[in-house]
Amino acid sequence: MRWKLKSSAYKRVPSRDAAMDLDVETPAKMADGGAPSWRMSLPHVCVATLTSFLFGYHSGVVNEPLESISTDLGFAGNTLAEGLVVSICLGGAFVGCLFSGSIADGIGRRRAFQLSALPMIIGAAVSALTNSLEGMLLGRFLVGTGMGLGPPVASLYITEVSPPSVRGTYGSFVQIATCLGIVVSLLIGTPVKDIDRWWRVCFWVAAVPATLQALGMEFCVESPQWLYKCGRTTEAEIQFEKLLGPLHVKSAMAELSRSERGDDGENVKYSELFYGRNFNVVFIGTTLFALQQLSGINSVFYFSSTVFRSVGVPPNLANICMGIANLSGSIVAMLLMDKLGRKVLLSGSFLGMAFAMGLQAVGANRHHLGSASVYLSVGGMLLFVLTFSLGAGPVPGLLLPEIFPNKIRAKAMALCMSVHWFVVLAASRATWSTSSVHNVFLSLCGSSNICAAPYFISEFEATTTYMISI
Repeated sequence: MRWKLKSSAYKRVPSRDAAMDLDVETPAKMADGGAPSWRMSLPHVCVATLTSFLFGYHSGVVNEPLESISTDLGFAGNTLAEGLVVSICLGGAFVGCLFSGSIADGIGRRRAFQLSALPMIIGAAVSALTNSLEGMLLGRFLVGTGMGLGPPVASLYITEVSPPSVRGTYGSFVQIATCLGIVVSLLIGTPVKDIDRWWRVCFWVAAVPATLQALGMEFCVESPQWLYKCGRTTEAEIQFEKLLGPLHVKSAMAELSRSERGDDGENVKYSELFYGRNFNVVFIGTTLFALQQLSGINSVFYFSSTVFRSVGVPPNLANICMGIANLSGSIVAMLLMDKLGRKVLLSGSFLGMAFAMGLQAVGANRHHLGSASVYLSVGGMLLFVLTFSLGAGPVPGLLLPEIFPNKIRAKAMALCMSVHWFVVLAASRATWSTSSVHNVFLSLCGSSNICAAPYFISEFEATTTYMISI
């Protein structure tokens, strides 16, 4: 059934109650105005994606400098200490993520961004100034809390401020920014073996984008959905006008009031996510994030240097190749997300990853093929990263805020991302093993993803938040 606007004139709605009197079936497009322009919301999205850039940067910032750090701080040769320096960020991210939902609902998306930037600035400074292992661990843990708090808020914010016609494209910015962060961290770390104490500069550089985001958020809009949820309807209209233009405020408010229908206006508790009508969508969300990590992406990154080194490729060149593959896939996903849809990209991504896993398994277990086996391993690894970035990487963080009702969105995202970090921790421990175990791990996870991922997303490809919430 098609629904038509009762009036195309722009009219400011003075209160939440008045907003409920709007034609709640009004579509997102104004009949006389077309689709909202993407240009007005783009600056706000770009500032939000600085969180993802920082996530990527801190994920790779210790890769090159780790040897210099361990030498200068006196724990060279201590594999346990080196492992802690790398992985303690994951523990901090898990802690930060647990509180991200309550913080985003309590103080708003903009302030949550600024709060997530604070430990990243302090943690980067502590890491750059420290002269002990303990100080480095403290700095990395603080950075991790910001890494855990920021990405769920970024997924929420980008979904809530983006026009529907470009929401998929903007959601892909998260993956692209993460890739750029990793690449920049590798480039910044290149002189570390030639310049004494250059690793301290690497950490100081990380404080710059965090500071820019904290300052930039002062000039960005607040999420209209959050304002509306708090009963601040007039402010929500003002934010919609800044994001979509005055012609689209009425239709946006009508859509928002429709999505809120049936909610009692009170914040849900985390316990309410595990039963009733909320459980189904939360289960889908947590499963998608778990499958994303169980796909074996961490194993590929952990073992990439070993595989490339076996064919005589320098580690720096190997990292560049991986970064190019990751970035290329993310750009293609950005271009196709709103054209092909989430389901097609996710299903195709997992199928491509499974094929790449097969190439790696053949290359690792068919030594009689000689140099061809090595090239199969390298080619499979690059193909795996490419296909991961096409769908399995960007889709879960984009899809879930779209299917979660506004009432539970922040806390549900926090829970799903917490599962993500928990699986990352578990997978990072599991992949410290032999290459044969690594191949079995990849194959099993690839098979489960092919079977499960398309099923979980199939019913939600074209489902709106409103349809799920009733």
